[in-house]
Amino acid sequence: MTKDLPELADGIFYYEALGGGRFRSTIHAQGAWNVHEQHMAPASGLLADSLERHEPRADMRMARLSYEILGLIPGGEFHIVTSTLRPGRTIELLQAELIANARVAIRATAWRMVTSDTSAVAAIEDTAIPAPDECKPYDGPSVWPGGYIRSLEMRAADGHRPGAGKVWLRTEHPLTDKADSGDLARLIGLVDTANGIAARVPPGKDSYAFPNLDLQIHMYRRPVGEWLGLDNAVSFGADGIGLTSTVLHDLQGPFGRAEQILTLRRT
Repeated sequence: MTKDLPELADGIFYYEALGGGRFRSTIHAQGAWNVHEQHMAPASGLLADSLERHEPRADMRMARLSYEILGLIPGGEFHIVTSTLRPGRTIELLQAELIANARVAIRATAWRMVTSDTSAVAAIEDTAIPAPDECKPYDGPSVWPGGYIRSLEMRAADGHRPGAGKVWLRTEHPLTDKADSGDLARLIGLVDTANGIAARVPPGKDSYAFPNLDLQIHMYRRPVGEWLGLDNAVSFGADGIGLTSTVLHDLQGPFGRAEQILTLRRT
């Protein structure tokens, strides 16, 4: 480890829980753009886990998660603060902030909504993608550096190309050393990978960087299991702004959508 890297925890998990809302990232949470930063994916999963644990109600579930990335997410120690912004009988708005080096690095909000039986009118228009066992292994680390990408098992469906692809991913690494997070936090902790699975241009020197400034997730069904499917399309505008749009899947089928706004930068 070089002197430029923060002190990281050891272990096969993404984060060491230090108590009192404090955590320390491991090498498996390392980002792809800079060696000293965290990847947004596991960080967003940890924030989702914190939101799920905040004053939980059995009659509600989170239906929308909105993440604002306020700058580089430093590796090493940080803490998370959760709160209720808008309490309510049927709708609540929650917030979680990841604070590192005395600065808010990520601010997440979640609409939590009361559930009811609407099975009589349930319908989904999104189309299912081929299952993981119908796809071929995809070598993500050959495209992207960083400990987080190396922690994933990835499979791609036929037709994968720059700008669009259908990819499944999962990880054996729990979010924390306590290994007590649920399926939703585990799968949300993979969603941000969407921006890199079908990059329009190869990342690196003499190309473009295209980091996302946010992550917006809408879920019309609660996801389950360990596999996350991404049906992905990436658009680059002509004025330095792009968009990654993704239909999210688990093994039962589509469950929601994700959007990421991109800033395009010549490297």
